[in-house]
This record gives sequence, C-alpha cells and structure tokens, in this order.
Amino acid sequence: MHPMDTLSATLLLLTIMDPLGNVATFVSGLRHVPQERRLRVIARELVIALMILLLFLFTGPGLLGLLHLKQEALFISGGIVLFLIALKMIFPPSRSETEETPIEPFIVPLATPMVAGPSVLATLLVLVSTQPEHLWNWFMALMIAWSITAAILLCAPAIARVLKEKGSMAVERLMGMLLVMVAVQMLLNGIEHYLGR
Repeated sequence: MHPMDTLSATLLLLTIMDPLGNVATFVSGLRHVPQERRLRVIARELVIALMILLLFLFTGPGLLGLLHLKQEALFISGGIVLFLIALKMIFPPSRSETEETPIEPFIVPLATPMVAGPSVLATLLVLVSTQPEHLWNWFMALMIAWSITAAILLCAPAIARVLKEKGSMAVERLMGMLLVMVAVQMLLNGIEHYLGR
C-alpha cells in the first residue's frame, strides 16, 4: 500500500462515510421519531458509530484473527444487511403497520452500517495492518472525519422539514435504489476478494 498521511486518510474516510449521501437515509430513519427527540437520537447513533469505529481501529486486526474472520466477511455481511435495509426503503410496510408499531432506530441502520459501515471498517483494518506504526495518525484522521460527518448529519432534521412527507418518500425510495446497487457491489467485492485469494 502506498504510504498515506493523516490528511489523505481523513479525506479517504470522509469520502467512504459519505455524510451528504447519508442525510436522506437519516431523514427516512427518523420519520417515526418525535421531532423533539431527533437530535438526541442522531447524537446517540453518532456516538455509538464512533465507539464501533474506535473499537475496530484498536482491536480490529486482533479481533478478526481471534474469530478467524477474513476481510471479505465484512463486505459480504455488510452487503446483505444493506440489501435488506434497501428493500424496506423501496417497499415500505403498510401505513397501518407503521402507525401501530413505530420503531426508533437503535444502532442499526444509522450507527451501523450507515456511518460505521463495512467499507470504513475494512479501510481502518487495511490502514492499521499495513502501517501500524502510524496508529495515532489514523486515530486523528478518524476523529476529524467523524466530526465533519456528525456536523452534517446533525442537520438532518432541518432537511426533513424542508423536504416534507412527499419529498421524504421520494428521497427514501431513491436512496433505496442506490443502496441496492451499493449492497450488490459490496457482495461482489467480497466474493471477488475471496475467490482471488
């Protein structure tokens, strides 16, 4: 792997986290959450995502080795989860179902895989495995990328007020289609890496 500095790693992680692309998913995920709780829920999910990312940064290589898991498992499992989430976005439950059982998102899908997704986890794994002497550089890069992501996603409720219900539905279905493609690509990447070993 080509040597990477802190700025390059920050930009890489920020690009993979894709906070602007995830705004619509956060908006749809918060649809059943009372407006006064939305900022609190977003902050909680972002903190959980950061804990997952930090845990994986410091213990990822050892944890995968301990469980005898390969990097490809991250892509394949993440692709399956995203695919299931995307199907629910494209084909949402009936209105009566959602009214009877409103669900507040917790860990899945906002914290993971939307922020702490398999691509980010795999990238952290590669950085730490190939250049372990720069661990604290990767820590700094992760904190900067997460802070920018958090600042953008905390604006999601304001975006929801602008989009309103019809706009949110349209964005949700569009994001569902995009997530299907991302999920399939993750699965293909995992299978390709596995077969290429």
